[in-house]
Amino acid sequence: MGQKVHPIGYRIGVIRDWESKWYAVGKNYVKNLHEDIKLRSWIKNRWEGAGISRVEIERVGKVIRFTLWTARPGVVIGKQGAELTKVKDELQALTGTRVMLNVQEIKNPDVDAQLVAEGIASALERRVSFRRAMKQAMFRTMKAGGLGIKIQCSGRLGGAEIARTEWYNDGRLPLSTLRADVDYSCVKAVTMYGAIGVKCWIYRDEKALNTAAPRPVRSRANKREGGRA
Repeated sequence: MGQKVHPIGYRIGVIRDWESKWYAVGKNYVKNLHEDIKLRSWIKNRWEGAGISRVEIERVGKVIRFTLWTARPGVVIGKQGAELTKVKDELQALTGTRVMLNVQEIKNPDVDAQLVAEGIASALERRVSFRRAMKQAMFRTMKAGGLGIKIQCSGRLGGAEIARTEWYNDGRLPLSTLRADVDYSCVKAVTMYGAIGVKCWIYRDEKALNTAAPRPVRSRANKREGGRA
């Protein structure tokens, strides 16, 4: 049975960058990693409904810099930046470190896999038909300029006694092409029948590869001296 590699991890260092940028050794690495997971979860819960797709964390010296990618920057910033300042103070109290917050707007949320998957999960929790939710999301993504999309739902779909998996796809989805900008997300919808997993792949565009300068090749002609001609 064929398995698929994670589309984001496969492209890190090629056309995508890490969401956590810091260096640590030994126990400090474990501490920072667990702290990143908790802080991301805290931020998502704190701004639930603000359309936050991802949170980038960068540690430079004694400063933690957060970059929030959101479809609704007005909700995150608040009136005259009051909400942003309040959350900044809360984060500094949680971490005991100086915190900087940057907000980046997602111009086209319909081609962001995280936001599309969260939208489908929200519809399933409101008891919308899973087929209708999936097809509407696909239509919006393709209309917004996406080159391809695949959506998969797994669980007790429609309240069925036996769990199953269903998926729909449209357009192209080159999962093995490194230059293809394929976004991916997995979200859990909690319904009255149990949890339903929602996976979303979106092919947005092609990007230039970050190829480094070629390594010099040593000549092997004179490696062996005194050998046979």
